[in-house]
Amino acid sequence: MTQSKKRLTVPQFAGLKGDRKIAMLTAYDFTMGQLVDQAGVDGVLVGDSLSMVVQGHENTLPVTLDEMIYHAEMVGRAVQSALIVVDLPFPSYHLGVSKAIENAGRILKETRCQAVKLEGGAEQSDVIAALVNAGIPVMAHIGLRPQSVHQMGGYKVQRDAPRLLNDARSAAAAGAFAMVVECVPSDIAQEITQAIDIPTIGIGAGADCDGQVLVTNDLLGLTSGYVPRHVKAYADLGNVISSAVRQYCDEVQRGVFPDEHQSFA
Repeated sequence: MTQSKKRLTVPQFAGLKGDRKIAMLTAYDFTMGQLVDQAGVDGVLVGDSLSMVVQGHENTLPVTLDEMIYHAEMVGRAVQSALIVVDLPFPSYHLGVSKAIENAGRILKETRCQAVKLEGGAEQSDVIAALVNAGIPVMAHIGLRPQSVHQMGGYKVQRDAPRLLNDARSAAAAGAFAMVVECVPSDIAQEITQAIDIPTIGIGAGADCDGQVLVTNDLLGLTSGYVPRHVKAYADLGNVISSAVRQYCDEVQRGVFPDEHQSFA
């Protein structure tokens, strides 16, 4: 029986704070999970962003727990080295502590993933503490919370420093091992990072966070339409794919593909 590699553990991930910067990316299937893991990311997030990136919805609200587990199970089989974190979708952790534990427990039981992420700080501290006490590692998520897009009035930079600091301290005190900080001014994100002893993973929160996370499709240039300011595209695979498909269609239509090299005698 082939023994799999040892994955980065939750304590090892948390221990990277103050040692070096942490790199995280999203993945929603086996192929992308394998690629980003082999490229050396520290963490892979099976994000509820799959609602928009994979399913084509306008926000993250429609994706279900069963769908998150389906995608996380694929990623879990692919990743050998990175820590895998799975988003708890809306409203799977708003239905009481017992239901939150049941739903998060399903993710750990039915996938090879190691932790869950939930949006919220102070108002979710009881849920975070209950999950941690049940043996379920939790990554918190403060700042812009996409699941609360309607309540927040859209995707806006969050500038309420006292509230953000309270959220960060509350989530850390409740036992979260790390925290995503989304769309927060750089100076506030820096203050949060210095105020807590767990890693901050920024997305649109400046360079002073302990790490960064991006949606892999954005990084690869596969996003059509609006691209957020905080995104940096490291490739233009959208045009590469379109060009390859156009060439394929042309060769099929002209009878050039397949030739003798792609045919059997």
